[in-house]
Amino acid sequence: MGVELIAASRNPKKIMEMEAITKEFGISIVSRDDAGLPQTEIEEDGDTFEKNSFKKAYEIMKMSGLPTIADDSGLEVDWLGGAPGVYSARFAGEGSTDEENNKKLLDLMKDVPKALRTARFVSVITVVFPDGRSLVARGETEGYLLEEEHGTNGFGYDPLFVPLEKDVSYAELSAEEKNMISHRGKALRRLRELLSNETIRG
Repeated sequence: MGVELIAASRNPKKIMEMEAITKEFGISIVSRDDAGLPQTEIEEDGDTFEKNSFKKAYEIMKMSGLPTIADDSGLEVDWLGGAPGVYSARFAGEGSTDEENNKKLLDLMKDVPKALRTARFVSVITVVFPDGRSLVARGETEGYLLEEEHGTNGFGYDPLFVPLEKDVSYAELSAEEKNMISHRGKALRRLRELLSNETIRG
């Protein structure tokens, strides 16, 4: 297909994870920095993954004038009523680190039995085109939370989340193994289906 998209995200690990999948079907992703775009932070003030994903893609598309891809993703914990959800990246406060977010989550889930530690990762990926079109793809992976971190791969809540398809955490899987079952992988493969019916044009 030979398509190039600007990434709204400035998270290099997220961009690498996305491109590891998209390159399989001919889509390369250019980071905002490599595209020479301003380092403006886009406020994620939506109450759904869909709203935040669209806003990020739309704002960067306006800056660049090029088709833009954005991902909004997070962890939904049933015991916490769906939290942290859209606040996953800043669960422990604005500017919080992965370690701080994970510690808060573990503290809130202390002594909760395994049967009640159910959770899911959600990813919503949006592509916005300069001509006004947009595509939205959602992926979810069900699983449960560990009582302590396991593994050093991945990022975010990966060391605490075990997908139902496996008996180890996201962070104990190789990138290839994770991409096969992850929420983001599912969303990107759905996006491929949507893109197959579209013509990418600037």
